[in-house]
Amino acid sequence: MEAVTEVLQLDSSVIKEIFGELDGFAKKIEKAFNVSLISRDGELKIIGEAKNTASVKELILTTAESLKKGNEITEQSMNYSIAMSMENKLASAAEVDKDLICFTTMGKPIKPKTLGQKQYVDLIRNKMIVFGIGPAGTGKTYLAMAMAIKAFKNDEVSRIILTRPAIEAGEKLGFLPGDLQSKVDPYLRPLYDALYQIMGAESFQKNMEKGLIEVAPLAYMRGRTLDNAFIILDEAQNTTPAQMKMFLTRIGFGSKAIITGDGTQKDLPAGTESGLDVALKVLSKVDEIGVAKLTSLDVVRHPLVQKIVNAYEEYEKKEKRNGKSGTGRNTRSKK
Repeated sequence: MEAVTEVLQLDSSVIKEIFGELDGFAKKIEKAFNVSLISRDGELKIIGEAKNTASVKELILTTAESLKKGNEITEQSMNYSIAMSMENKLASAAEVDKDLICFTTMGKPIKPKTLGQKQYVDLIRNKMIVFGIGPAGTGKTYLAMAMAIKAFKNDEVSRIILTRPAIEAGEKLGFLPGDLQSKVDPYLRPLYDALYQIMGAESFQKNMEKGLIEVAPLAYMRGRTLDNAFIILDEAQNTTPAQMKMFLTRIGFGSKAIITGDGTQKDLPAGTESGLDVALKVLSKVDEIGVAKLTSLDVVRHPLVQKIVNAYEEYEKKEKRNGKSGTGRNTRSKK
């Protein structure tokens, strides 16, 4: 097909940001769409097939608009924009940026960054129970935490309860120094980290002392009814079916529960079925329950994490085709 040229007039500083360090982003765009990008004195030329140049024009204008809103262009965000453009979903992806959840203590806005994350946040708003399933780095816990803190500050709930299955939080922790809380704190540290960043250490400690925020192992939930609370169960792939049923039946009036997990990172004893897997099968037809399935496209950590996730997914698919277990199943032996 005959090559066409699209010409954009943009500020030189904007073009520099879009091109990236050592023109790294520009090279990604050129390779993905088989076009050439030429920048000179605030003029950007896009040369290639008509369909491809039109896609790149939309991509660059959308990215320039994002820059105007104060957003930073990262390798991850550029990779995602390219992927969405190739699927003709760039316009929908651009709308995601408008969904502001809250701000961190440092004034940084917290918002979904991908269509998958946007769907997850919308489900949290509209459903009583939501399962957030996906690989590491997709923001499952962090976005749930942000939604919980927003609901707490808006008096939609009276307390926040954060819990994880502490697999080793039994006799095997007996040798560790300190009281029981000190023994289980290492398992709950990721939850503390997110709380500190979003709420601030001082505010967190104050509400913790009042009992308005509770961070505890899953075993502590037994026998309780949790009314008017925002409850987050993290690392749910490490629950047993009995533990998951126990947790789900604790939920009372005015409460909302978010269950997050990554089915490929189970740490259960060999032969033990995951409570998360069972719950997804049992509850699939219950209208009040939402399931957000995040993928490697939704990874918002360092781009290397996305490559690692993709590599493991490919490896596991290959193992399944060859009739082997792969890394999705636990291979630890019973002790």
